[in-house]
Amino acid sequence: MSPAASTPGAPAPRVTPSERGADVGRRIGVGLMYGLWKPRVLGSWRVPATGPVILAVNHSHNVDGPMVMGVAPRPTHFLIKKEAFVGPLGPFLRGIGQLQVDRTTADRTAITDALAVLDQGGVLGIFPEGTRGDGDFASLRAGLAYFAVRSGAPIVPVAVLGSTERRGRLVKQLPPLRSRVDVVFGDPFDAGDGSGRRTRKALDEATVRIQGQLTAHLENARRLTGR
Repeated sequence: MSPAASTPGAPAPRVTPSERGADVGRRIGVGLMYGLWKPRVLGSWRVPATGPVILAVNHSHNVDGPMVMGVAPRPTHFLIKKEAFVGPLGPFLRGIGQLQVDRTTADRTAITDALAVLDQGGVLGIFPEGTRGDGDFASLRAGLAYFAVRSGAPIVPVAVLGSTERRGRLVKQLPPLRSRVDVVFGDPFDAGDGSGRRTRKALDEATVRIQGQLTAHLENARRLTGR
């Protein structure tokens, strides 16, 4: 037993997010999403098969995260607001490799966990708008640019397009049950300018580039799916 483990009051050893847990989450997501809706997945082959990747997902339905977890070709660790980690759902989400983040502050624990996923060659899922809204990438937070520039991981844009039909909805934030939900993966791209700079100006410039790429992908996805 190590000294730290035997010392009363010593902090517990840090546990990095589990890819095995995320794979379990992916399997659960597959069953849940295909059981309740009719996902149509386009372009999943664009996700690099190995190495660190960031999935940047628009966010207009509560089902967006679980949907992408279930249909993505690789296990994904999503940054999820801490308010979701309540009661038994907290240990469950952590058990399937998901990351808790406090959106009201610079959450150093969440930042460390997210970078650990990328450092280990894993897939990090982010809602760059920060919260559920119109899902149009109109307003991005700086976190996505930071993770992309800091890690050098490519960004894959993901558009989740559900039905706007209100009939058949049990919860207004969810698409109607058994309706089609399109998940469109775009081409990976680098957020940085190749200089390796991590200054505030470099991150601001990266955010502008990212927003242009994500908006263009969303427009293409809507044309492709007719949504």
